[in-house]
This record gives sequence, structure tokens and C-alpha cells, in this order.
Amino acid sequence: MELGARVMPVSDDSVMLRPVHEDDLPILEQFLLDPTATGPFQWYGWSDPGRWRRQWAENGLLSDDDGRLMVVSGAEVHGFVAWRRIATSRNSYCWNVGAQLLPQARGRGIGTRAQQLLVRYLFAHTPVVRIEADTETANLAEQRALEKSGFTREGVLRSIAFRDGRWRDVVRYSVLRDEVAPADAP
Repeated sequence: MELGARVMPVSDDSVMLRPVHEDDLPILEQFLLDPTATGPFQWYGWSDPGRWRRQWAENGLLSDDDGRLMVVSGAEVHGFVAWRRIATSRNSYCWNVGAQLLPQARGRGIGTRAQQLLVRYLFAHTPVVRIEADTETANLAEQRALEKSGFTREGVLRSIAFRDGRWRDVVRYSVLRDEVAPADAP
């Protein structure tokens, strides 16, 4: 998949999604090694930091089944967005998406804009009709960002994610293709 250089304004800055460059890998590794980088809802313990480098060498972190794009404003890197294929039947699938921002980028509308750009990108370049996202029930900021991004709250999945010694409930959101204006619409 190839991403065009679409730049969308957020406050006085602009947010853009772009493929991962090799010099972005240390930033991605922070999310696997530093609990303060992930924030309270994304730390699942230390993980293999070399996985990003191996996957980047293999496919640039873009494949038919999943992908990652960096969230940037000019030269400033804010974090990344990601998607993965979820089989919904024998012959159909949807995307499950997420965003991970560095602490200094949170609370500024960057994540909301990045998710909007990712939704438009995936609908423009893949045939899916549904994109979904999940977040813990206590993550109110992410729920607001998803709703501002055009996602609809569908319900709560009970005890589905294990984090920090206990099972967590998550809220499932979705957005459908016909609910989003095409990327080339005026």
C-alpha cells in the first residue's frame, strides 16, 4: 500500500501519516520498553524490541494483513497508527485500528486527526466496508477521540484484555464505509 502526502490541519500544526523510516524504529521501540511512553492503558509488560526492526526489514511494517504508519507534523514524530485484518467470515474481513502517541502529543487532537486520516486511507485503498477499534472502558479520552473521528460505540466486551494483573472490559467502536466521505470529496 502506498500513502499519498495528505496533510490535514490540527490547531496551528498539520498532521500527516507516512510510512515508517528506519530512523523511526527507536521511537517505536520506546512503546515496547518504556511504560511511561505507552500511557496507562497500553502497557502490557516488556516485549521484544527487535520485532519492529525485523518486521521493518521484512516489509517496512506494511503487509496485506496489517500495517503501521507514523503520525507526524513536519519533522516532529508524534507516534504511530496501526491496523490488522480481522476475519469476519470465510470470505470477508474488516480492519481493527489503533493509535499510540508519545506523551507530549496526547490531548492536542493529534490522535483524533490521525485516526480520521487512517480511516480515509484504509477505505481509499482497501475494499473493506467496516473498520473497528477497541479501548478500555476507563479510557475516556480515547473514547472521545474515536467518537470525534466518526466511530459509533457498539458495546462492551467483558473481561477481554489482560493488563496489569486483571482482566479488563473494552468498548468496541466501528465506522462503516458509507459513513465517511471519500478522501477526494470536496
